[in-house]
Amino acid sequence: MIAYFSKKNGIVILIPALLLFSCGEKKPEKAITPKDYASLTLQPRPATTYNDFPATIQGEEVVEIRPMVDGYLEAIYVKEGSTVIKGQLLFKIKNPQYDQAVITANAAIQIAIADVNAAKMEVEKVRPLVEKDIVSKFELESAQFTLQSKEASLAEADATLANAKTNLSYTILRSPQNGIIGSIPYKIGALVSSTTSSPLTILSNISNVYAYFSWNEKQLLSFSDNVAGNTMQDKLNHLPPVTLLLADGTEYAEKGKLETASGLITTETGTASFKAIFPNPFGIIHSGASATVRVPSTVDSALLVPQSASYEIQDKRFVYTLTTNNRVLGTAIISKPTNDGQFLIVQKGLKKGDRVLINGSNLKDSTLVMPKNVNADSLYNQIKKN
Repeated sequence: MIAYFSKKNGIVILIPALLLFSCGEKKPEKAITPKDYASLTLQPRPATTYNDFPATIQGEEVVEIRPMVDGYLEAIYVKEGSTVIKGQLLFKIKNPQYDQAVITANAAIQIAIADVNAAKMEVEKVRPLVEKDIVSKFELESAQFTLQSKEASLAEADATLANAKTNLSYTILRSPQNGIIGSIPYKIGALVSSTTSSPLTILSNISNVYAYFSWNEKQLLSFSDNVAGNTMQDKLNHLPPVTLLLADGTEYAEKGKLETASGLITTETGTASFKAIFPNPFGIIHSGASATVRVPSTVDSALLVPQSASYEIQDKRFVYTLTTNNRVLGTAIISKPTNDGQFLIVQKGLKKGDRVLINGSNLKDSTLVMPKNVNADSLYNQIKKN
């Protein structure tokens, strides 16, 4: 305390020393040291993205096995799901009328042969008589015409026998190709015919399988604009191999090739059909299965940001960029994931030369940082290895 004495009034005034010191010089604030953060300077580089399309699987060849003739199913020589080879016996149909038709046709041939022989004998008998002018030459011509008629009857009988044998052969059904037998809805003794609604079975050749899927008009136009080539087939040939994702999400080991399945856009759905062909040497994929076709797309000059360097706020994706004076700025981007899911291909929001923090989190805008630029090639290779 400091005492102040007034002579005039005889008053002593006490002034706190703190008030005097408060008017003195202020101490300087302690400077905050910026923290170190790894940063990446964006430069264009090749990248791969992909689009997934739901697909249905069909065998390379799918054949309905149907009877050509009516009858009772006498024997079934294969089991459902079994593998068969071309020419292997599958079913036998019993219908006695086809056996009888062959017997009758054989008998008719024997009669026709006898008639032909008799006609030949008549010709041989008349010819010398005509030469000796014993009978008119018209007798010989008549015998020759009779012989021609009998030979025609023999040819007709041969055709009838061939037709009867063909019908009889239809009672034996053999496999038209290698493949796998589907379900067999009929049992031995069932009446079957060529007009039966359900086939005896469905035979599918799945050494190769087709994955059918569709593109809408927008996707088709985007594909045409972004892929090199003059024709559609030329553009498809420029695409890298496609991938098949099975129903459980696993990736099929064999790669496929994309082809057109239809050159038209369906007016009802506004889509065009495509198919991807996949080898199926071990028969893992079955006809009728569902899957997903993953079509890759290569970008020659893409700005890649590690997926881990981004964050989301209200369904929008952001990254931390740096200003010229090394201050943080949260920047919204529009991007697509790469094929391996490790990176983002930035479509909007960033440009060549921008610096992005790759290990920042929960930073406020304008925060001053000390960036440590990393080598882009080393970063990309390290992330891919991990």
